[in-house]
Amino acid sequence: MSSDKPAGDRGGLFGAGGRFKGGVDPIMEKFNESIGFDKRMWAQDIRGSIAYAKAIGKVGIITQEEVNLLVEGLEKVHQEWAEGKFEIKPGDEDIHTANERRLTEIIGPTGGKLHTGRSRNDQVATDTRLWTVEAERDILKDMATLLTVGATFAKENIDILMAGYTHLQPAQPIRFSHWLCSHLCPLMRDAMRLK
Repeated sequence: MSSDKPAGDRGGLFGAGGRFKGGVDPIMEKFNESIGFDKRMWAQDIRGSIAYAKAIGKVGIITQEEVNLLVEGLEKVHQEWAEGKFEIKPGDEDIHTANERRLTEIIGPTGGKLHTGRSRNDQVATDTRLWTVEAERDILKDMATLLTVGATFAKENIDILMAGYTHLQPAQPIRFSHWLCSHLCPLMRDAMRLK
């Protein structure tokens, strides 16, 4: 397709040789970007990318020298994020484009080979899974603290009585500790599901 208008810089459907003429409207770019949300997965994206680079190197799609260059570059990107020095730039639609852009700035065109045979959906699924597993570990730690404190508090207050309620009306007296533990049990069940 030829056009008098310059092609967008995104490639694919929107860029040179794509279906649409011209660039992407800035409103659509802003609407479509997720970097504000998924930047929290920067470490997982880099871990997944390092593993992927090693995998495509192992099967011979890229050379070992290219694997080493990609891994070194990704480690530098990781260091920038860890030190709070990573700069998100206009056009960084999501964490994947941001990390790949920076990688390519650091190591050159070899950075583009990281995307070989890899779809954005693969990256999203991998990053989300890695992030969720780590978030679950943090939640489990917090739940363990809550359950321990709750059980200790119930034990320390085992002699306190309170009105039990049925249909929002006071009913028979019950132990406060029993009532508290009735709320801890579902949390225990949730923790077992997360493990």
